Amino acid sequence: MSGAEVAGDLVDAALMARAVEPHADLPADGHTHETACLNCGAALTGAFCAQCGQAAHVHRTLAAFFHDLLHGVFHFEGRVWHTLPMLALRPGQLTRRYIDGQRARFVSPLALFLFCVFLMFAAIQQTDTSKHVTLTTTDGKTLHGLPAVTARLGQLDAQRRTELAQHEDTDETDAEIAALRKTEAVLKSNGGREAGLPQTTTGLSFLDEMIDKVRGNPELAIYKVQMHAYKYSWLLIPISVPFVWLLFPFNRRFPVYDHTVFVTYSLCFMTLLSVVVIVAGAVGLDWLGGLMLLVPPLHMYRQLRGTYGCSRGGALMRTMALLVFAAIALLIFAGLMVAESAD
Repeated sequence: MSGAEVAGDLVDAALMARAVEPHADLPADGHTHETACLNCGAALTGAFCAQCGQAAHVHRTLAAFFHDLLHGVFHFEGRVWHTLPMLALRPGQLTRRYIDGQRARFVSPLALFLFCVFLMFAAIQQTDTSKHVTLTTTDGKTLHGLPAVTARLGQLDAQRRTELAQHEDTDETDAEIAALRKTEAVLKSNGGREAGLPQTTTGLSFLDEMIDKVRGNPELAIYKVQMHAYKYSWLLIPISVPFVWLLFPFNRRFPVYDHTVFVTYSLCFMTLLSVVVIVAGAVGLDWLGGLMLLVPPLHMYRQLRGTYGCSRGGALMRTMALLVFAAIALLIFAGLMVAESAD
């Protein structure tokens, strides 16, 4: 290849690079100096675009990348350390200030809720020491219910005939067949359900079937509920908001938005409290479980007074009502999760 061809190739590569990345020829300091916003094209008049809010000048260096990463982490962390103490000690003031527009120093209720839910299920997964009770075969498979047991027996009968034909030892196969015969007999005597579980008769066939599935393998049902609860935990917010509205029905001072912020911050605290109890139980401090009975009513009372400006008597009455409403909301949510996991 001649020198002219090499030079031509270099020029072509440079032109192509500029077409793909117009700002490839950045200054040495990695800073750009635009007069129009790179995001929306609006004319720049300050440090940020007046139209879309993007920074007027972007940084394209590796150091700037890690600077942005650390800024994002510590900026969020800084807001967390402003938010969490107020959430625990002055929840009403936090909720009211956020509703009134003082938001720069606080984590938004929804962002905090998602973080708390992630933290709670991470704690559950890390501290769960229970084992799922299932029937495990010698080849490592698990069986659930009468049909699976019957099918496995058919396979073992065929396997035993093959072993006899080949003059092989059938002791292991015979032992598994004997165990499964007993299990099959018990399941048949209970209509295909686990031993000792009476038939459910609510009058609604779909509900009977769902309850029997859960009671037939409660460990599996709990595992499925946990998985679904993690994905659908946000449903607790719309489920709970109407109940809080009932505490102040038709009161124009407090729109639904206020109730939504109240509910979300309250759920954040209850979720974090659950994390504390879970971790405490894992390290042997089971007595801290009493926090789940004593702390929530006090927290609700303080949040109601601070958010809505209730009198002591009004806050106390509404706290008692809110405890009942919270139990109903949790039952509705649990019912939805059980129904989803039983499918």
